[in-house]
Amino acid sequence: MSQENGVPYAESELYKIRHSAAHVLAEAVLEFYPEAKLAIGPPIEDGFYYDFDLGKDESGKPKTFSPEDMEKIEAKMKELLKKNAKFEQSSMSIPEAKQFFADQPYKLELIDELAAGKVDENGKPISEPVSEVGIYTQRDFVDLCRGPHVAFTKKIKANAVKLLRTGGAYWRGDENKPQLQRIYGTAWHNRVELDEYLKLLEEAKARDHRRLGKQLGLFHISQLVGSGLPLWLPKGAVLRETLENFLRQAQLERGYLPVITPHIGKLDLYIKSGHYPYYKESQYTPIDVDDEKFLLKPMNCPHHIEIYKSEPHSYRDLPLRLAEFGTVYRYEQSGELNGLTRVRGFTVDDSHLFVTPEQLEEEFIGVVDLIQHVFNTMGFDDFRARLGTNDPNSDKYAGTPQMWQQGVAAIKQAADKVGMRYAIEEGEAAFYGPKLDFIFRDVLKREWQLGTVQVDFLLPERFELEYMGEDGQKHRPVMIHRAPFGSMERFVGILIEHFNGAFPLWLAPVQVVMVPITDRHVPYANKVAVELRAAGMRVEVDASNNRMNAKIRNAQLQKVPYMLVVGDREEEDNAVAVRTRDNEDRGAISIADFKTNATTRITTKTMEL
Repeated sequence: MSQENGVPYAESELYKIRHSAAHVLAEAVLEFYPEAKLAIGPPIEDGFYYDFDLGKDESGKPKTFSPEDMEKIEAKMKELLKKNAKFEQSSMSIPEAKQFFADQPYKLELIDELAAGKVDENGKPISEPVSEVGIYTQRDFVDLCRGPHVAFTKKIKANAVKLLRTGGAYWRGDENKPQLQRIYGTAWHNRVELDEYLKLLEEAKARDHRRLGKQLGLFHISQLVGSGLPLWLPKGAVLRETLENFLRQAQLERGYLPVITPHIGKLDLYIKSGHYPYYKESQYTPIDVDDEKFLLKPMNCPHHIEIYKSEPHSYRDLPLRLAEFGTVYRYEQSGELNGLTRVRGFTVDDSHLFVTPEQLEEEFIGVVDLIQHVFNTMGFDDFRARLGTNDPNSDKYAGTPQMWQQGVAAIKQAADKVGMRYAIEEGEAAFYGPKLDFIFRDVLKREWQLGTVQVDFLLPERFELEYMGEDGQKHRPVMIHRAPFGSMERFVGILIEHFNGAFPLWLAPVQVVMVPITDRHVPYANKVAVELRAAGMRVEVDASNNRMNAKIRNAQLQKVPYMLVVGDREEEDNAVAVRTRDNEDRGAISIADFKTNATTRITTKTMEL
């Protein structure tokens, strides 16, 4: 949730409620574990969490919260919320804070980093040292915090708060640091909102792409291959290739040129681009080869830049649109890996457009049109745009102020020209330039950042890119980075959950299952399958010993759009009896008519069967 009633989430009442609830959670935990060491407790999307160090058990392992503990803590939270304690704001000097939190090592570390101008109370980067730290108090509980909070605990309705789960989390996300115990919770304005959210959570569990991915035979994670490195099974590969072919065709129609780049490159390439310094903490260790260092590719753009530089260019050659489904690698923390949606190796539907400054607006609009085409085809009608700009107080952004002003102005101008509404969010830019992100809201009302288009004046400067202008002089092109899907892995994971594995006909890995009533009908089923495959359809024949109803049920469990039952009558009439995955019996239809109807639906990419 990035906004609540048009107000940025971080400024909303719900954010304050959740932030305050995190403090009350910590207060409740200390009632049962007075020796616990407190880490951080921020609001997050749809809720909040707090991290605790409970010490070690007799075997030397970190103590954990039991289900019984969670029940007691939640009950205590509700009790504390009903008492109308005030959230009081104050401040302490650095020395005062270090003295006050002397027995809280994690708070002391945060205080030291606040004083050094490194991170804030929640471990997020800051740019300037501080001489004072924020403090919030309710009753006898005191926490290091800059807020915001609600005024009183009664502002948080006890029946609208729920503790969800607990698990391990490394301090500051570093596997080399202590493992803490994290309690996740959620809080809403009222009980109705909470109940709706809990219902969505249950639906989300049923739609979990990891469960469905196994059930439908789409992908597999092998621990011998490595965590975060999914293996695409045949049906998953078909789904992925169908998506890629769809985008390839759309790109072909818009003048994109395919390229292919290697999975590794010299470290110097990524140092020059800035990706190695920027993503250093999430990249694999460089590889030593022939006295040189190589790196698993974290981004495709430096490779595409070198392709641009492989030959001279004139203004007549531009725009040059290079596209690749390029696999990149990031060393994500093991605790953050999640099926397909958070992986260590992923394929980006990457493209880089090299354009003249005069072409920038038109090409940007063209990319936006392509992303909207992708979303419309997928049936994604609930999405919004976000203009991510740099944070002028942060040192993570490269380039000159003029570059950033030019980039932001170009995006605004293009978006305004097509009448696109967007929200401006500071600090959401790429390190090299501003971007327009497309945020999709799925059927469970969860938001996902998918398509993105970015304007880049920096990398052309760093790599000294040139083209010969109409005036006979050398000029610097502008780069546009874009990815409608974002990552194939993450996009497929989102699709699985959004459609609950019941993909539209054109996307379904298996579109038809032939169901022969008895063994003697198998040859006819195979004959029909051959005819449908020749028309471009993906067809399987269930020649098992199962009864007809069991075959239909198995196909429905696999979310196959159509089951075509064939027996004596169908063979005699050169027909099929059509059943759908929704258990609709459409009766007998000629093979020719079924083929025409189905191929039309596939070609038009309709959502309906």
